[in-house]
Amino acid sequence: MLPPLPATTSVSQETRLAYVLSHFRRAYEAVPEVAIGYSGQKTEVEIADGAGSFFTSQQPYPAAPHLREWQGRQIPVFFDADPAKPLLELQPNRRAYMHADLISAAFYLLSGWQEYFSDERDQHGRFPFSASVQHLYGFVAVPVVNYYFDVLKTAVEHVTGQTLHSRRWANGSPFATFVTHDIDELHSAWKAPAKAALRSGNLLKFGRYLWHHFTQPDAWDNLELVQQTVAGYGAKSTFFFLPKHHKSPKGILNADYPIAAILPRIRALEGAGAEIRLHASIGTATNIDQLLQEASSGISTSNTVAGIRFHYLQWEPRITPSLIDDLAFEYDSTLGFAEHFGFRNSYCLPFNPFDFANKQRHRFQEFPLNVMDATLHHPNYLQLAPNEILPALLPMFREIERFGGVCTLLWHNDHFDPANETTGPRQFAELMQYLRSRNTTFVNGHDIRGEMVN
Repeated sequence: MLPPLPATTSVSQETRLAYVLSHFRRAYEAVPEVAIGYSGQKTEVEIADGAGSFFTSQQPYPAAPHLREWQGRQIPVFFDADPAKPLLELQPNRRAYMHADLISAAFYLLSGWQEYFSDERDQHGRFPFSASVQHLYGFVAVPVVNYYFDVLKTAVEHVTGQTLHSRRWANGSPFATFVTHDIDELHSAWKAPAKAALRSGNLLKFGRYLWHHFTQPDAWDNLELVQQTVAGYGAKSTFFFLPKHHKSPKGILNADYPIAAILPRIRALEGAGAEIRLHASIGTATNIDQLLQEASSGISTSNTVAGIRFHYLQWEPRITPSLIDDLAFEYDSTLGFAEHFGFRNSYCLPFNPFDFANKQRHRFQEFPLNVMDATLHHPNYLQLAPNEILPALLPMFREIERFGGVCTLLWHNDHFDPANETTGPRQFAELMQYLRSRNTTFVNGHDIRGEMVN
């Protein structure tokens, strides 16, 4: 059973406008004050109302978008009531008019409206990629909201006569990269080959795997190697650790390690510069008592920014964001599609999810997850060949660089196992070498939060 919707879900023009503009102003450096509003409000930048009564309903999907050309690219534009007219009309006397309702379109995507009002969920309780407008209209790897903001930026530049610049990161870098690791399993590298040997009847080989398991370190018990590998690229690691060491009621595995047994190693990672954060277990995305217990488990001793990512990327849009706020987490990095790399909210910068119950931004910031190792080759997902991974991701990386965004990369510790030849150390190295060649700045959650707040 899905949680019920609030009694009142209507979102006014004023609320949509305030929410979107708060993010627009953080996407660029030193945005001047400009009056922006809907038709009839006599503002410097006027926007056609193309949404009608959509945001007074509980419909998850609007009418299909029109494809509009902007800066040499075809982008989908929702709430485009007059597609025969130019997207943006620059008028005399330093005024501008948008013939498509880009404020409502940006609000729709950034707020996660589709998943909040949709009843579609997969076997893990997640809003599925297959039910998304990103899948339906084929733009998951395009940060469409950033393109909408680029249109608005052009209007503001015309009105003010000032050039706006995308935000720059540390040392003037054009974009940032956030390297993260979910630590799910430390002691299970032997299981799959051992089971395969047993199924094939090769008892000698099975016995060897079993003996190795009991006498030698596991290939996935490699936390220090992970940190050293990442540091070799001049980057920082953010580890998300699972405090729960048993299966969920539905039989899904949480950690295969007791957290208490590795706390000294976690402290050592922290001392060496790693960021340690909570990987909340199955069920916590909808259970505040369980989440509070895990948040109090003492995984991190750092007094800096409190961050979280939910195991299996579980996220119930009607409950989870409020739990994060209630427990005073400052950032989350769960929102990506497990099935496909790209932009779940069509935006390549951190943002504050929308609080539908209170009609305002949530306090915490979302650092969107762009690419996860398992997505690239898992049999239920993309099944890319090793040599197809970097070429597939390059267009997305270029979009993030274009708009001064953050590339959030999830590479599990088990994918640093040399035996993994599909999404293993070699593929990770190719991605990191490319990102470094583009002069990215490598950041952790504390760095991102500081940049966005300032």
